[in-house]
Amino acid sequence: MPLLPDSRLGPYEIVAPLGAGGMGEVYRARDPRMGREVAIKLCGERFSDRFEREVRAIAALNHANICHIYDVGPNYLVMELVEGPTLAERIQQGAIPLEEALIIARQIGDALEAAHEKGIIHRDLKPANIKIKPDGTVKVFDFGLAKMEEQAAAAGNPDDSPTVGMGTTLAGQIVGTAAYMAPEQARGNTVDKRADIWAFGVVLYEMLTGRRLFEGKTISDTLAGVLTREPDWRSLPPKTQALLKSCLEKEPKRRLRDVGDAWRLLEDAPAAILHTGRAWKFAAAGLTAICAVALWAPWRGTIGVLEKPSVSLDVDLGPGVAVGSSIGPSVILSPDGSRVVFVSRGPDETPRLFTRRLSEPAATALAKTEGAYAPFFSPDGLWVGYFGSGKLWKTRLEGGDPVSLCDAPEGRGASWGKEGIVASIGALAPLSFVPADGGNAVPLTELEAGELTHRWPQFLPGDDAVLYEAPTAYGNFDTASIGVVSLKDRRKKTILPHVGMYPRYLSSGHLVYVRRASLLAMEFDLKRLEAHGAPVKLQEVANNLIIGSAQYDVSQTGTLVYHGGRTETQTALQWLDSAGESAPLGLEPGDYFTPRLSPSGDRLAFVERHEVDSDIYVADLVRGGKTRLTNGMSPAYPLWTPDGQFVVFQAAGGMFAARSDGAGTPQPLLQSNGRELPSAFTPDGTRLLYTESDPHGAMEIRIVPIESAAGQLRAKQPQFVLKTVTFDVNASFSPDGRWLAYGDAQGGITEVYVRHFPDTGARVQVSNSGGSIPVWSRDGKELFYHNPDQRVMVVNYVATGDVFTPQKPRVWTAKQLAMTGTSKNFDLAPDGKRVLAMMPVEPRDLPDNHSHVTVMINFFDEVRHRIAAQSK
Repeated sequence: MPLLPDSRLGPYEIVAPLGAGGMGEVYRARDPRMGREVAIKLCGERFSDRFEREVRAIAALNHANICHIYDVGPNYLVMELVEGPTLAERIQQGAIPLEEALIIARQIGDALEAAHEKGIIHRDLKPANIKIKPDGTVKVFDFGLAKMEEQAAAAGNPDDSPTVGMGTTLAGQIVGTAAYMAPEQARGNTVDKRADIWAFGVVLYEMLTGRRLFEGKTISDTLAGVLTREPDWRSLPPKTQALLKSCLEKEPKRRLRDVGDAWRLLEDAPAAILHTGRAWKFAAAGLTAICAVALWAPWRGTIGVLEKPSVSLDVDLGPGVAVGSSIGPSVILSPDGSRVVFVSRGPDETPRLFTRRLSEPAATALAKTEGAYAPFFSPDGLWVGYFGSGKLWKTRLEGGDPVSLCDAPEGRGASWGKEGIVASIGALAPLSFVPADGGNAVPLTELEAGELTHRWPQFLPGDDAVLYEAPTAYGNFDTASIGVVSLKDRRKKTILPHVGMYPRYLSSGHLVYVRRASLLAMEFDLKRLEAHGAPVKLQEVANNLIIGSAQYDVSQTGTLVYHGGRTETQTALQWLDSAGESAPLGLEPGDYFTPRLSPSGDRLAFVERHEVDSDIYVADLVRGGKTRLTNGMSPAYPLWTPDGQFVVFQAAGGMFAARSDGAGTPQPLLQSNGRELPSAFTPDGTRLLYTESDPHGAMEIRIVPIESAAGQLRAKQPQFVLKTVTFDVNASFSPDGRWLAYGDAQGGITEVYVRHFPDTGARVQVSNSGGSIPVWSRDGKELFYHNPDQRVMVVNYVATGDVFTPQKPRVWTAKQLAMTGTSKNFDLAPDGKRVLAMMPVEPRDLPDNHSHVTVMINFFDEVRHRIAAQSK
C-alpha cells in the first residue's frame, strides 16, 4: 500500500511520493532527528543479510562526490536527496567546454578513487548516474551494480549477471549501459576497477564531443562497437588525447590502472576542484536524484568477440513474485519478445498467470487464472493459452474472462498456430488438434511401440508441421526422442532418437533441446526436417525429468528467457505420520519413483533412475540393504503379489514378473505392443487389475486371471472393466475385495471415485477438490489419497451392502510430498498409522530468489557463434 503524506516509516516523516524504481516506491521524507530531507526507497520484501552487508559497505563511502546512504531499514533505504540535472541532460545541450568538462571529470575521478580504495567497483558509470548540483558539485550515484571486489573474487560465479529492473524499456536500458561497458565486461570476463576507468574515459569523451562514443541501433551494434571500433581521436582536444587513449585501451593490461594517475596525463590540468557556484545554462528546477543500490554479479559466460554479442542479464520480475510451475515453463516470451507471461504463486500457494510488457513498471494479474500452468502465446501475441482445472483455456491479455476450449485432464504442453492449437491433453496421450475457438480434441498422432506419449509440441514456421518429444522411459525424459508430424498427411518422422527433452526450433535455423540440464543446439534443415552436426552446449537450463519440460523460451526475434540449474528435486524415502513427524528409512536421497510396501510392510519395492535407464529394487527395511530385480529394462509401476513372492511391473513389450528375492530373471506376464500399467491384485491374488492405453490414447481398466505354477506367474485372457479418461488411475481394491477405488477425470479434474466390484453401474465421488492415488486402510474404515497440493488426505467411510457412504475428506498431514507427476508417491503401512512417503529434498543449483529470470539478448548470434567455433 502506498505511503501517504504525513505518515511515518520508522522515524521518518513521509512528505510526498517521488516515483517508482526497479526496487520499489520512492518518497521524499524528513528526518526529524537530523532536521533534513531525505529520499526513501521502499521495497516490497525484507532485505537479505547479504544485501544489507553490501549496502552498508557502500554507505561507508563518505565522500563529497558520492551520494550518501544514511540508513538501512528492514525493507527500505534512506539516502541523500540530490537536487540538480544529470550529466546526460547537460550533454544534451551540446559539448561541454574543456575547462568545465575537466572540472566535472576531476570530481568523478575522485569519487571513483575513493570507492576503489575501499575495494568497491561501480560497474555502471554513465552520465545518467552523475548529477551536478546547482553549486557545481558533482555527485556520482546509483552504485546499483557495485560489489565488493573480495566477494566477486571469492564467488567467481560466471553464471551470475547484472540485475536489471523492468520498470523501463529493457532494450533501451541495456543500450544505455552497453555504451559504457568495458570490452572485458561485454565479453563476460571477470572485471576489476579498470572497467570503471574505461567508463570514465567514455564519459569524458562524451562530455568533450557532445555525442556517444559507442552507439548503434541495437544492443549488439553498440557492443560490437565497444569490442572493435576505435575512437576518433581527431575530434578531441590535443591535451586530453593521452589520457583518453590510456583509459580506452581495449586490453585491460595496457589500460590506466588507477584513476588517481589520470591527471598526470593531462597538460596544464586544473590543480584543484573549482566550485564556481554559478547557475548552469539549463534548467535544473524540480529535478531530484535518488541514489539507489541493487545487487550485481559478474557477466554470464565468456563468449568471445561477436559481430553481435549476446548480453545476459538477471531480471527481477518485481516484489511479491514467486515464479514457479510444477508442470511446464514458468516464464514465456511473446513472439516479438516485448512481453512476458509468467506463473507466480501467491501467499496461498495457488499459481496464477501474470503478464508484463518489458517497457512497463509492473506486472498485471490475468483474471481468473488460478491453477494455471504451461502457458503459451497465440501467434499474434494478443492471447495466452494455458492448462488448469482439467481443461485447456485461452484468455485475452488485455482483459476479459478465460475461455474454456476442451477437456485436458493432464495437459502436457500446447502450441498455437494459424489454424488452431496442437496440444497434449493427457499424461500418456498422443497429440491432439483443438480449434482455437474451442471444440472437441481430435487425435493428431498415434503412439508407436514403446512410446509413452507425445508432448510439449511446437509449430514449425509455415504451420505445416509440429515438433514434439516422444519419451520411451518413465521418469527419465533425458532419453526422449524428438519427432515431427505433418498436419497435412499426419506422417511422423523421428529427427533425433533418444537425445533429450523439450525441443524448440529457432528461426535462426537451429534446433535446441535439453539433456542433463544443458541446453544443446544443432543446425536444422527446415525443408528436409533434418538436424546436422554435433550438438553444442549453450548453458545450463532448469528442467524436470519426470515431466519432460524445461524452463526456457525463445522469441522469434532472438531473445531467450530461462532459469538456470535444475528445478526437479531428488527425493527422500521417509516414514511420515499424521502429525507431520518424519523418520529416515536408511536410504540416501535419490531419483526414486512409485514406492510400494510389501504386504508384510518389512520390504519396499521402488524404481530408481540412473543416468540412462532405471531399475526396480527391493529394500529390506529390517536388516537393511537392497536387491536389484531388473537390469536396464527401464521398468515402471512395481506391484507386489499378495503373498510377497513376486513383483509385477511394466516395461517395453508388456508386463513382467520378477521374484522379490532377486533370484532368476524377470519373466513375461502379459505381452503387448500397447502400454499396460499394473495397478492392484484382488485380495486372494487370483486376478490382476491394470490400465491399458492404445496408440490413439483411449484408456480402460482391465482385469486378468493369474495362476502360479512351477515358481512362475501366468496370465490368462484379460477382461474389460471400465473406460477411463486418465491413464494413471492407480486403482486399488478394498480389503474385502468388494469395492474398487480409482482416479478419473470425467469432469476435467482428476478425482477419486469408488464403485462396487463387480460393477453395478453406480459410482461415488470420494474426493472433493481433486485427488488421486487411492489407498485403503486394512481396518476397512479409511480411504487415503493425495490432493493436487501433494498432501495426504483421508476419508472415513461406511460400506453397507451395495451402498458406499464416504464422509467429508480431511487433511491427514499438512506435510507436502514430492511432486512426481501422476505416479504414486506414497504407500500406507499395514498398521495404517504412518505412510512411506517420497519427500522433497533441497533443489540442486537453484537460486534463492524466485522472482529472477535470466534474459539473453541476441541469443541467435550466440548460437551461431558457438556452432561455428566447434566446427573449426
